[in-house]
Amino acid sequence: MNSKDFVSIRDFSPSEIQDLLLLGRQIKAYPDVYSEALRGKTLAMVFEKPSLRTRVTFDVGIQQLGGFSLYLSPAEINLGKRESVYDVAKNLERMVQGIMIRTFAHTIVEQMAEYAGIPVINGLTDYSHPCQAMADFLTMLEVKGRLDELKVAFVGDGNNVAHSLMFAGAQLGAEVFVATPPGHEPQADAIAWASERARETGGSCRITNNAKEAVSAADVVYTDVWTSMGQEAEADKRLNAFRNYRVNSELFAYAKRDAIFMHCLPAHRGEEVTNDVIDSPRSVVFQQAENRLHVQKAIMLELMKDVPVGPVRPATVPELAHA
Repeated sequence: MNSKDFVSIRDFSPSEIQDLLLLGRQIKAYPDVYSEALRGKTLAMVFEKPSLRTRVTFDVGIQQLGGFSLYLSPAEINLGKRESVYDVAKNLERMVQGIMIRTFAHTIVEQMAEYAGIPVINGLTDYSHPCQAMADFLTMLEVKGRLDELKVAFVGDGNNVAHSLMFAGAQLGAEVFVATPPGHEPQADAIAWASERARETGGSCRITNNAKEAVSAADVVYTDVWTSMGQEAEADKRLNAFRNYRVNSELFAYAKRDAIFMHCLPAHRGEEVTNDVIDSPRSVVFQQAENRLHVQKAIMLELMKDVPVGPVRPATVPELAHA
């Protein structure tokens, strides 16, 4: 990998993304081989947003690689308010060997990566969720045996999950369809980047307001919550806007007979997805959640394996004055 950080799937070549997925499969199949790979190294986990899967998979993952984790809550850091991003980065780079950050503004992760001399991993921002997309495509590869020309239909809000799904699909030659209500499409720059990269890899990225069009003959049907963290004031308005984008058995029937259902979780059952879909034999949501562990272990291993345990640069110690 050319980058020392994992901020966005856009930062890597298609072959680098494929190599990470392959490493994730290897680690999943042979975990004992990698049980000391990051022995003695520490990952600082900075949480501005709460999470079940991100917290558990990074915490357990670094320990299964022989390292340690350190959880830092908003009360302990409060980025940009209690302490600047620059100062946090410069402190942590002298104490740990990697930083995972889950926050709101994408610029915070970019700044952390710029300032810190150690690897920074994007655990989620309002713009992207790259670790989730890596787990998603690892799951698709396991179940479907291929990624190129796979039709992936995302139904719901054009949010951070949709962005990273588009980016990963474009890198890997998949055909990604995103169906949203008018006014809730993915950001224009995300669409432009995914469309351009997809032309290079043989994939495609298409945006529509027609859920049935997106799901028709899909290999994968994917959804996410309609109201993300920080949007709670819009909940009632969004329930009305998204009511025709619920993945129920009627909509799911437009997909291929062997299509799988995916959700990044947590799910608001009865809103974006019905129980008969998420609990069906074609649902792989828990396999998908587990794969966060394996693919993030691959990311941590690739980024942190060559980071020395100790300060980034030698500390200068003044000579003691003679009495």
